[in-house]
Amino acid sequence: MSNIPDNIRLKELAVVATLNKPFFDNFIDFLHTKDYTNLYEFVVESDPLKARKVIKEYLDSNVPNQLKLYDGIARAYPDDKAKWLLLGWIFRDAPEQRLKGFLKEFNGTQNERKAELINQVRQYAASVFPDRDRWDWLPISEVMMDRLEGSRRAIKGNLFEEIIRRSLSDIFTKNNIQLFIDKTQIKLGGETYDIKVSGKKGTILIPVKTRETMGGGHAHLFTRDIHKAISLANESGYKCIPVIIAESWTADLATLNCQELVHINKNPNQVVDVEILLVKQFELLKEVFLSLE
Repeated sequence: MSNIPDNIRLKELAVVATLNKPFFDNFIDFLHTKDYTNLYEFVVESDPLKARKVIKEYLDSNVPNQLKLYDGIARAYPDDKAKWLLLGWIFRDAPEQRLKGFLKEFNGTQNERKAELINQVRQYAASVFPDRDRWDWLPISEVMMDRLEGSRRAIKGNLFEEIIRRSLSDIFTKNNIQLFIDKTQIKLGGETYDIKVSGKKGTILIPVKTRETMGGGHAHLFTRDIHKAISLANESGYKCIPVIIAESWTADLATLNCQELVHINKNPNQVVDVEILLVKQFELLKEVFLSLE
């Protein structure tokens, strides 16, 4: 194992899941006040009206100030969202990605609609996982880590967008470069470009591509996505400078049909190290940005 890099992603997700256990325990304590000995007893509750009432009361309840539910990079969710996410994860579903869209199908207040929806999910999950040992912390923590990984990918992508915007802004200010940096992503022909830099003489589109793992079939797709982003920007008359944050990425850079690019040979989890290298590489592209004024 000494020659294999540590799986930083897995370690960090495990840490966050452990941080979230007290929030889970608080829900179990709440169930105790409703005369359920454990989570499994509530999962298999045969009276849907009673179960829905319990869920609604939990959603309406106040969580102790010191208890927080954390996202994939250990930022605390607001309490109301945290309770909604926790219940969705416990019952093996994706609250924001899948369930949220169904809330409009129900009547009542926000929490009444959430309670009705979560209760239906509870009943379905109970039929799929009837075994008691599926409802302890350990299996639920595995589900939580899966959900946190999804949020982590989205958050990390947004994180690097903001880092790049801030770094470019600092470089432009320091060198008196008069360019405009859009505050949001732009879409072009179905492709998303994370950063747009505009001047009197042209526009640069910057797609940000990150990859944590090495090898595998997805490595080919990752490279193909970069090719597509560059080609579409060029065909539309824009200069493209892709930012690629990937450790041991083995693609032939010369085949990318791109004069300038930023490749950081680091795992994107190493945010501090990556930010330092990003600034250095953007400094080297100062003349390219000056040409747009």
